[in-house]
Amino acid sequence: MMKTGNSPKILLVTPPLTQINTPYPATAVLKGFLTSHNLNVFQVDLGLELFLELLRPEKIQKLFDVIRHEASRHTPDLLRILALEEVYLNTITPVVRFLQLKDPTLAHRIISEGFLPEGPRFHSLEDMDWAFGTLGIQDRAKFMATLYIEDIADLVREFLSGEFGFSRYAENLALSATHFQPIDEALQTPDSWIEQLMLECLDGHLTSENPDLVGFSIPFPGCLLGALKCGQYIRRHFPSVSIMFGGGYVNTELRTIKNPAVFKYTDFITLDDGESPSLQIVRYLTGEIDQSRLKRTFLLKDATVTFIDNPSVEEIPFSDTGVPDYSGLMLDQYLSIIEIANPMHRLWSDGRWNKLTLAHGCYWKKCAFCDISLDYISRYEPVQARKQVDNIQRIMDQTGQSGFHFVDEAAPPKLLKELSIEILKRGISITWWTNIRFENRFSKGLCQLMAAAGCIAVSGGLETASDRLLQKMNKGVSIAQAARTADNLQDAGIMVHAYLMYGFPTQTVQETIDALEVIRQFFLSGLIQSAFWHRFALTQHSAIGKDPERYGIEITGPTPGDFALNDLQFKDPLGADHDRFASGLNKAVYNYMYGIGLNYPINSWFDFKTPATTIDSGIIQTTILNSENKPKETSQLLWISCLPQLSPRNTGKKDKRSNTVGLFFNNRAESQEISASRLLCDWLTDQLSRISLATESRVTLQDWKQSYETGSGKDFSSFLQSDLWQVLLKNGLLVL
Repeated sequence: MMKTGNSPKILLVTPPLTQINTPYPATAVLKGFLTSHNLNVFQVDLGLELFLELLRPEKIQKLFDVIRHEASRHTPDLLRILALEEVYLNTITPVVRFLQLKDPTLAHRIISEGFLPEGPRFHSLEDMDWAFGTLGIQDRAKFMATLYIEDIADLVREFLSGEFGFSRYAENLALSATHFQPIDEALQTPDSWIEQLMLECLDGHLTSENPDLVGFSIPFPGCLLGALKCGQYIRRHFPSVSIMFGGGYVNTELRTIKNPAVFKYTDFITLDDGESPSLQIVRYLTGEIDQSRLKRTFLLKDATVTFIDNPSVEEIPFSDTGVPDYSGLMLDQYLSIIEIANPMHRLWSDGRWNKLTLAHGCYWKKCAFCDISLDYISRYEPVQARKQVDNIQRIMDQTGQSGFHFVDEAAPPKLLKELSIEILKRGISITWWTNIRFENRFSKGLCQLMAAAGCIAVSGGLETASDRLLQKMNKGVSIAQAARTADNLQDAGIMVHAYLMYGFPTQTVQETIDALEVIRQFFLSGLIQSAFWHRFALTQHSAIGKDPERYGIEITGPTPGDFALNDLQFKDPLGADHDRFASGLNKAVYNYMYGIGLNYPINSWFDFKTPATTIDSGIIQTTILNSENKPKETSQLLWISCLPQLSPRNTGKKDKRSNTVGLFFNNRAESQEISASRLLCDWLTDQLSRISLATESRVTLQDWKQSYETGSGKDFSSFLQSDLWQVLLKNGLLVL
């Protein structure tokens, strides 16, 4: 217990391993909030520090020493790597600096033969030549440098720690871990070399910052063992320091934890948003409140795991949680890697993205497979666009980075519209991507507005690509609707990634084959740039998990234990043998992403007999061509370009001027001129000034219709069919 009146020091830790290209945002979000309450907060990405420590030449030397003594395990590839030991030692530091974007000119040497030692990962490089043939030197060099780093990671995994991964550690130990005993037993074994490096990094922060409380964010199963190992180390060497666990894995998996042994490694386990629980824990440790005032917190009381959630302690509104604070993180040390050439896939691993949530929860919150009973989905709370753009500017000033990943479960169209307008009004230049639902509100106008405000990509769920199953899962989206939305995004130049799902309850063999045909047509029509199949996973917090009979399945396990519980096992008497399809589905989509096999028969991707698809081969293209493009009269009009210039034209008669004028439109790419009557041009320039970004007024197409017909006496529909209308749409008029 900290003494009353003291200003406690708090260290927030992201344990190994998450991403190495950008910080996971949880500690930055919590630091921003706690700092606003005048608390002394530090943060560290222990995964990044571990990875950089591992890639130091002296540690690579240690790796080679271990390999050399494993004589019985030498293969031709290993013998070759050992022979190139000096090359690895001489190149590791320059390659890391290159991937940290500190030495871009090294790209020329990396792509040339004779610089990088090429291990087993390079065996596929010739097959990838076509993917990088038209790309720049930097991209190809990043990809080759990533292969080089992955070769080293493979060696670490094989000879030093079988649990090590590029973005996870000991993940299998935490997956579906209903009982804590196996994890507890693993924690009693001697620290692996990787764990020793991790704990050395941690010790440095514990010694220099001297914290009173250390909080670990555990977002994924691959971070659990690292957090527990750190907690174990703190207990042994810094026994006066309190420990707190929270994060995504905790929120979904540990809601019914019972085993007191877990608390050998932590003092508190918090659920859901961390702001209120963390603040109450600090107040408790400083003696400001008693234990009964804790919020959504597990702790050990009289040797029993006890959950305290005082209802009188108010929830912190999302709008009051503050701005993520990235100070203290080694922002210039992250590695920008390319694991795959696909331009959409690389966003996850390439570049430094400031992660920001626009709205708490999901505005739809109806999908049957989603954890809609949990707070992070069910409590929808948006923040005003102006405030979010204030936050964006503050984060840009702090980090020096203008790339943003809005990590909402599904970014609301209304908020994206308001956000984009505010970004354009302020003249801010940012690059961003986010997750959406493929719904009708993503009109051509909204997609163009998002692109103008810096949106380069979106990801969204096509899921089973079956209208029957989409309806059954209450997705609120049809295949035709998704196609129209994707087409609007493509017209605006926004890349699209599709999340795909197979194995949904009652999904048949025929529906699986038909789904692949739908996805083939999406790729063929240029509606999506990338996609990935996920095996349906049933969770206890979803609508299906809570009412399995309604979805035609029977829960068969697991038997609840004393630790984690989230994923459920089930029997689907009506569904297909989905595991048989995994390889073929993934192989097909991988090839589709690179434009390969788009005209192959669907059954050619499987090594067993499958039925022919029942989907018409042109259905998606027909859907797009038949889409209704007529604007609605209730649509808002917005002009986002500079106003056109008027140029009177002479009639050829002395001292007479024509009633026709030239209208010049200047966008960033080109200038365009069109002739129109002076009366029409005067009306148009006046109307465009009314709907420019500088104004706060809302003008609809109906307003224009009424004004046009009153002033000209003509039918507005003729204007909508004119060349001038098309020129307006091309040069900055958005119909929202």
